[in-house]
Amino acid sequence: MILHSTATIEAYNNQGFWGKKTLLDLFFEAADAHPENLALADPLDREALVGSPPKRLTYRELQDRVLGMATALLRMGLQKDDVVVCQLPNVWELPMLFLAVAKAGGVLSPMPVQWRENELKYVLGLTEAPLYIGPKRFKGVDFTAMARGLYRGGLQVLDLEEVEPLSRTKPDPGLLSSTLVLADDIFSLCWTSGTEAEPKGCPLSHNNWIYQGNMLRRVGGLKDGDSQLVVAPMVNMTGVGVNFIPWLLSQGTLFMHHPIDVALLLRQLTEERISFTILVPAVLNMILKLPDADRLDLSSVRTITTGSAQPSKWTLEEFKRRWGIEIVNIWGQNEGTGLVAGPMDVPDLALRTDHFPNWGNPACNFRSGVRGVSLKLLDESLKPLEASGAVGELAYKGPNVFPGYFKRPDLTKKAFTDDGYFLTGDLFILWDACHVGFFDRKKDIIIRGGFNISAAEVENLLLGHPDIKEAACVAEPHEILGERVLAFIVPKDPKSPPSLEAVVNFLKGLGVASYKLPERLESIEAIPRNPVGKILKTTLKQRLIERST
Repeated sequence: MILHSTATIEAYNNQGFWGKKTLLDLFFEAADAHPENLALADPLDREALVGSPPKRLTYRELQDRVLGMATALLRMGLQKDDVVVCQLPNVWELPMLFLAVAKAGGVLSPMPVQWRENELKYVLGLTEAPLYIGPKRFKGVDFTAMARGLYRGGLQVLDLEEVEPLSRTKPDPGLLSSTLVLADDIFSLCWTSGTEAEPKGCPLSHNNWIYQGNMLRRVGGLKDGDSQLVVAPMVNMTGVGVNFIPWLLSQGTLFMHHPIDVALLLRQLTEERISFTILVPAVLNMILKLPDADRLDLSSVRTITTGSAQPSKWTLEEFKRRWGIEIVNIWGQNEGTGLVAGPMDVPDLALRTDHFPNWGNPACNFRSGVRGVSLKLLDESLKPLEASGAVGELAYKGPNVFPGYFKRPDLTKKAFTDDGYFLTGDLFILWDACHVGFFDRKKDIIIRGGFNISAAEVENLLLGHPDIKEAACVAEPHEILGERVLAFIVPKDPKSPPSLEAVVNFLKGLGVASYKLPERLESIEAIPRNPVGKILKTTLKQRLIERST
């Protein structure tokens, strides 16, 4: 499945940013070079998660599983460019399936385990996926039953328990060689949410990912053979782009963790001698404030990346002082965009909290030597802003950017400028010629635990409740999740407003993803609006601030 234009492919190949190697080539090279080295390790609590004991696989064992699973998929009838949808936690089968599906010529499309019938029905319909893979039991949900309940003719459903024996299929070299996979083929189809009601598919090619991974390796200080801990779900840019792809490039070991369990997290960091991971600022602060924090042996950890919220200067300084650990600040999106503030390009810890390198400006000399990325800040009329202190929408161009939203040319057309820059929907400030910083969101979204939630989508769903007249959703700050959904409602009967429990149960009945559910509900007399009827979210947020002080 090649979705980038011929002109884009030729341009990035001619500039040396893209090449002929695939992620599969990189994996098989690692397996040939280090067959007995540990490649993957399951979460320590896998049995509690999915009911089977944790596994540890060497590169030779993982290679056999990839080739075996690819053979099994081809015998099941998987065709070139078919999309395979899966919903799995961070277990060894997930990275294996990324590779096996690609080897069979398909595209893996991982979905968050928080998604339910509403989102799954849309994704299966848009992708026309012939195969769905999920666990029978995870967090009290039978995902295979959910998929079968949305039965569409021709859809095969595989339980997670069936994947392991299928991966032991004897590889068929003749069958495997019948499918040609190119570096310009799409490798993954991840999903994002924003102001649109439905999820948006973000296809990225092997070349997209290899450029992105090498950029992070260079700026973040990753070294060959590093042990990485993947804490974020491997379904979007955080888990896939920050850990899975760099693991393929560095030929090290990928230790898996799901979900956040601080005790297990610290155990893995210390016992497995982790070199590189990503943790949100709230977890970093939690570690620093542990009573016995100074006794932690984090001597193996070289780099911890962070994102989703601005880290504090104190956090960066304390990790550096106590353990010599560099905290690297990351901003990125599933569309392939990414900015990384690390010690090479932003050595000053005070600046690293909110200054990102303005890559592409020829007047700036960044030690990382990142080339190919170009940034612009645009005003409402899409004119560039160049004065220090100016705030505008970040427009991003580079070899890591996706070709457009999957089967949504209408959204793609609106997402790019005429000269090929992707409109990120985030407002940035131009600190100076060489640095930009995140300022605010242009889109009305709430980011809960790394997942984007369309406020408008939740509002529209709430309006379907028989006891709700009006609704408006805003982000409520949360120490661990970053943000959560706060719903303001105008009840039809002010004397008998619906309870939070009743509203949540109503939304669950619609098959709404669990992370989109409101976690606080406030009844008010009227939703504040401007003269043309637009909801004044700033007024609601100010009300929230006043109540918290």
